[in-house]
Order: sequence, then structure tokens, then C-alpha cells
Amino acid sequence: MQVKKQTLDFLKDLAKNNNKPWFNENKSRYIAAKENMEEFIGGVKKELDKKDTIDKAKVYRIYRDVRFSKDKTPYKKYLHATLNRLGAERRGGYYFGIEPSNSGVGGGFYAPNKEDLLRIRKEFSLNPEPIQKILATKKFKSYYGELLGEAVKTTPRGFDKEVPNLDLVRKKQFYVMRNFTDKEVLSKDFFGAVVDGFQTVRPYFDYMSEVLTTDLNGESIL
Repeated sequence: MQVKKQTLDFLKDLAKNNNKPWFNENKSRYIAAKENMEEFIGGVKKELDKKDTIDKAKVYRIYRDVRFSKDKTPYKKYLHATLNRLGAERRGGYYFGIEPSNSGVGGGFYAPNKEDLLRIRKEFSLNPEPIQKILATKKFKSYYGELLGEAVKTTPRGFDKEVPNLDLVRKKQFYVMRNFTDKEVLSKDFFGAVVDGFQTVRPYFDYMSEVLTTDLNGESIL
């Protein structure tokens, strides 16, 4: 299972020729790239299903919605996919994207609703040890480095500014991402690296799933 050079070449050319006439002339190249993406992410799903339960792997359309955007270029410069976990008790989603010089593997919680956000912040402030332990593991730090996401500038209302991990409490997004060079993407080892990245973030997902499906007393809310 491998990302083909033709897939990256198509995306490079698309970035230089982001218009409908060129795209229509090269539609067969797009179809081949999309099929390569679907085959690759389908293989990843099979591997994840051995240790997790994945609902589906979704490859997104390359067509941009330009109705409310100042950027009217009609196509994305990348191909991307998500793998959603099955069931309300399993939270977190895996992300994979192919883009020349900017391919990435990651996932997490990009836009938690206000109830989930408050629950996460309360857990991080009252019981910081579990999340700190997960983020400090050698494998997590080696693959992803740190937990990413936008944060508010001040201490959220209702929280003590002296909490030990205020940096996490201030976050409003909680995700990870690792980027790969084009050479890495085209290597025969890339498939294994993607699977390894998703398996590395799994303990974080399992912990967050427990948090988001229970109240502060540890009682299920499902």
C-alpha cells in the first residue's frame, strides 16, 4: 500500500493551474489520485479495525465551497480523509491529508461543543495527572511532540488561573498533527508510519472518550 508519485504530481500541477478548464482536461489524473487515496486509507482502516472500531473512512471532495470565501479558486490543493470511530462511547477522529510539502497525520477534537469543552477543561483542571501522563509518554512525544489547538488569551471564566496546567485549560481545540516530506510520503514505509501514528494517538482518544461520556463523579452520561 503506497502513495503514488502521480498523485503528488497531480496535486503539484493543480496548485499551479487551479481552474476548471485545466481540471477538466486532467480529470482522469484526478480520478486516479482519488482512487489511490481511497485505496491507501482503506488499507489503513483495515489495520485500525484490528485494535479499534472504525465506522467509516471518508475521503472528502476536492471541490471547494466558494460561496462565502474571498478565495474563488475552485479546487483544494490537497486530498484528505477522516476515519470516524464507531459508537457514542468512542470519541475522537483520525485525520490524514496528502498535499505536496504539507502532508499530515493526526486527529483529535477540533471544534468541541460548549458542553464538551467545559467538561474537558474541568477534568484537566481537577485531575491533571492522566492527561499529563499520556502527553509525556516517549512514543507520543516522539511522534507528535505536543497537543495542539487554539487557546483563549485569558483564564476561562470559572477557572483558577493558578491551576497547574493552565495551558491545557485555556485551549479550545485539542488535536495532534505530524507532517511528512514528499520523500517520506512516497516511501514504502509511509503506510506503516501512518498506522503507527494513529495507534500512537489511540490512548489519548480512549482517555478523552472516558472523560466525555461520564460526569465529574465518573458516572456514565450515555
